[in-house]
Amino acid sequence: MTIKAILFDLDDTLLWDERSVQEAFKATCEEAAKHVSVDPEALEAAVRKEARQLYESYETFPFTKRIGINPFEGLWANFSNGNNEHFQKLELLAPEYRTASWTKGLQALGIEDKELGRKLGEQFPAERRARPLIYEETFEVLDQLKHKYKLLLLTNGAVDLQSEKLAGVPELAGYFEHIIISGEFGEGKPSLAIFEHALRLLNIEPAEGIMIGDKLTTDILGSGGAGLSNIWINYHNVKRNDDIIPKHEVSRLRDILPIIEGL
Repeated sequence: MTIKAILFDLDDTLLWDERSVQEAFKATCEEAAKHVSVDPEALEAAVRKEARQLYESYETFPFTKRIGINPFEGLWANFSNGNNEHFQKLELLAPEYRTASWTKGLQALGIEDKELGRKLGEQFPAERRARPLIYEETFEVLDQLKHKYKLLLLTNGAVDLQSEKLAGVPELAGYFEHIIISGEFGEGKPSLAIFEHALRLLNIEPAEGIMIGDKLTTDILGSGGAGLSNIWINYHNVKRNDDIIPKHEVSRLRDILPIIEGL
């Protein structure tokens, strides 16, 4: 069958979220080093570790895992929207989580300063929001595809969080006929249900669509299970095993174009 629609992941496929987070950590940790004797890189590593452990200890963790919200998104996101009661719990937990993550990170390096932990917990969200970074090829690729195919954005995450990321790059949303956010749908990739929902919205058969994404365990596993073709963008040249095998593999976004045109 001819390809009629292209499904895109958002984070680290079109938006350079990983770099946004890295730069936000760097700026926040360098600010900490102005107040206490601490190595910024060591502090980042400690905070990442403490944040992950704390995040996994909350009763909301199974839900965030299902929807696809990671610990570092929890360090800056809002959770005021969404029908599931867990979003309300996350909204209440967030201030405590941010303060505790940074305070525990400082403690791991021998520094007892909860007030500084609180300030850093407030600074990190501001630093992340100031960096809505996008890959330089994103608009070039979308411009070449938008008149030939239906485009759908399929992203895991909370409604507030993913909507805010899109608002940070306001030109992006207009390229897509549909935008599906897992926190609004109720399940995230690789769930078969969310891919079937996307196919219904596009009014296509699985063989008429192709999924583009950077994560084997969500984008590629889920799309393959739904009968879609897919392209894995392996930005970091990760060596994969044969547990999840993409139909196609590229190392940069622009390289999807000749593959799609050849289908």
